[in-house]
Amino acid sequence: MLNVLGIDTSNYTTSVSLIDIEKMTVYQSKMMLPVKSGEVGIRQSDAVFHHTKQFPVVISDLMQKAKIVGSQIKAVGVSKSPRMVEGSYMPCFLVGESFASSFSKLCGVDLYKTSHQIGHILAALFSAGKMDLIKKKEIFVAFHISGGTTDCLLCEPSDSDVLRITEIGTSLDLKAGQAIDRIGVKLKLNFPCGKELEKLALKSGKSYRTKPALKGNNCCLSGLQNICEKMILDGESPCDTAKFCLTYISDAIIAMSDRARETYVNAPIIFAGGVMSDKIIKDRISERLSNVYFAEPEYSCDNAAGTALFAAIKKELI
Repeated sequence: MLNVLGIDTSNYTTSVSLIDIEKMTVYQSKMMLPVKSGEVGIRQSDAVFHHTKQFPVVISDLMQKAKIVGSQIKAVGVSKSPRMVEGSYMPCFLVGESFASSFSKLCGVDLYKTSHQIGHILAALFSAGKMDLIKKKEIFVAFHISGGTTDCLLCEPSDSDVLRITEIGTSLDLKAGQAIDRIGVKLKLNFPCGKELEKLALKSGKSYRTKPALKGNNCCLSGLQNICEKMILDGESPCDTAKFCLTYISDAIIAMSDRARETYVNAPIIFAGGVMSDKIIKDRISERLSNVYFAEPEYSCDNAAGTALFAAIKKELI
């Protein structure tokens, strides 16, 4: 029985995952970190506290779902940082890394450390049925779009890191998830606001044409917040404001994709990160671009499936 454990303690979610390698079945358990009403973020000290409190709960739930015990786990993967670049660090990841290190030493299993970003991309590849890109060592473009990132990335399969990532473009100011949450909170939605903002936008009958600001391959999204706040002050309906917000973000992603395709003409594009679980954004991108692939929502939002996949690849189980 070959089982690989994945762990991810990100800024907003305590996530654990287990892959049954023989059946390629994925089990997941996760809990959102509590954020006070009206706030648009959480302090790192609070994130560490809540991860520490929630971790035993999600681990217990995972083991019950998978119907296994710890001795049946053969390797563990964990996210140790937001990105695999020098200086990338957030205290919240220490909780998962500490547990993973302790578990691997106590049980005598191999430990593999990666980044939250690589975990997201691997989970998206798995969900979209594109893991063959890793096996064939084909380069591809990936978008990682969440509360902390709006990144367009060149991904090259690598023996050492599984994926070698080079930034092609990013947001120079506000990130897409930040914009969604700030505008959502202004509309009296609960944080994180993505799902509620999407539900609101689906009620709108309006169509918008937007012109996102680009500087080279990079986008700027602070203007979006200003426009939406003015719409709210001017009495525009909440559903129309929500629709404009999501349209603007999708158009910014399309524009960045077009710039990337000028250099990497035939490269497939993979979309990962919590923002990409939004149906309005996904549908608009699918209408405008070809050779694009999306993760299912449970693999778009923060999850530990990607860290488990990382460990399985490094251990040469898949």
